[in-house]
Amino acid sequence: MRAWMMRVKAGVKRLVIGFILSLPTRVQLRVLPSSQRYDAALMPTPEVLDPDARSRLLIAPANSAGQGWAWAQAVNRYSSGAAATNMAVVGPQDFGFGCGEPVPLGIYRWSTRWQTAQREAVTRQFTHVLVESDRPLFGDAQLRTANADIDDLLAAEISVGLLFHGSDIRLPSRHAERMTWSPFHGERWSLTPALQQRSSELQVRLQNCQLPIFFSTPDLALDVPQGHWLPVVVDTAAWAVDSPALSHGGVPVVAHAPSKAAVKGSDLVDPVMKKLEAEGLIRYIRVENVPADEMPALYTSVDIVLDQFSLGIYGVAACEAMAAGRIVVSYVSAQVRDFVSAETGLTLPIIDLSPDAIEQEMRALLADRQRMLELAARGPEFVESVHSGKLSAAVLSEFLDGQRSS
Repeated sequence: MRAWMMRVKAGVKRLVIGFILSLPTRVQLRVLPSSQRYDAALMPTPEVLDPDARSRLLIAPANSAGQGWAWAQAVNRYSSGAAATNMAVVGPQDFGFGCGEPVPLGIYRWSTRWQTAQREAVTRQFTHVLVESDRPLFGDAQLRTANADIDDLLAAEISVGLLFHGSDIRLPSRHAERMTWSPFHGERWSLTPALQQRSSELQVRLQNCQLPIFFSTPDLALDVPQGHWLPVVVDTAAWAVDSPALSHGGVPVVAHAPSKAAVKGSDLVDPVMKKLEAEGLIRYIRVENVPADEMPALYTSVDIVLDQFSLGIYGVAACEAMAAGRIVVSYVSAQVRDFVSAETGLTLPIIDLSPDAIEQEMRALLADRQRMLELAARGPEFVESVHSGKLSAAVLSEFLDGQRSS
């Protein structure tokens, strides 16, 4: 009965959305909630690329942590004969990441004029498209599927690849089985059931997928073993800091800036850091809602960056902190460390802290200044080798040259 009711509700929802989409724009804007209204005069268009480029790549529509933009710039900088840009849907909580074509959420969902123009522009200009997170390129995610858009692109003889960032493909049940501190255990995170259903369905579809598949964090090799690692990219010059960590002479300044506290183990970190701060051992900064372009300046006054303590991975935030020469502390699984070592020949310079012994191990770390400085000094070199865009551009060059298969 419950499944039947859900299907009925979904059907009614599709009918309502279809009706709203059929309305003239001026009427549509009156009936939409204020949070989804849009400027009908605004018509975002893809960034125009060099028409003489051998390959012209669009990455869209997620831009998670600004990576769609970063990968595109890596291609432009390091891949000869190729040009790239990205498109992303931006909402009211956007952090201001770089983007070639930012599309307001209301336009993406409701403007049939933009949807039609976007489809025509993409099929006319680009030779390659990377579809992020299985999200539609040309309109409302509540009605269209990524499959339909992919079919349209293939029909236009555009080469298509799939790209995943993390929770869009990571199977919660698998993660919970192998990770004691996984946020997907029981009822730790309310979104787990929805993510489980979506990831399960998506992984079934991917089993017979003939398109190239890429993933951004090394743990996802377990979820899409047929995929290829596309390392996240950070602007090493933007994150470079003149003053080394611990050079100010005071107590260490510790920062924690979780993008999603529920899955970063922040509930384990906060009480311990506050206790250490009360004892005068550190100064603790809990970072929230800081625009992306303000983070490099913030790190100039920070010595230690706490990344995450439940997923067992490292991502953009950890790379930015390493690029800044900060002491990066996190919980990174053996699988991730081994994967990175095998792929790059390098050792990940992140200090490991066990989620069940954060206080004990943090106290020991604070007493070992030499260890902290040695790891911090290796960070910028590691990021330059693995996450500056050179390696990622090489991975994408194979796809752009038509050599990458699933």
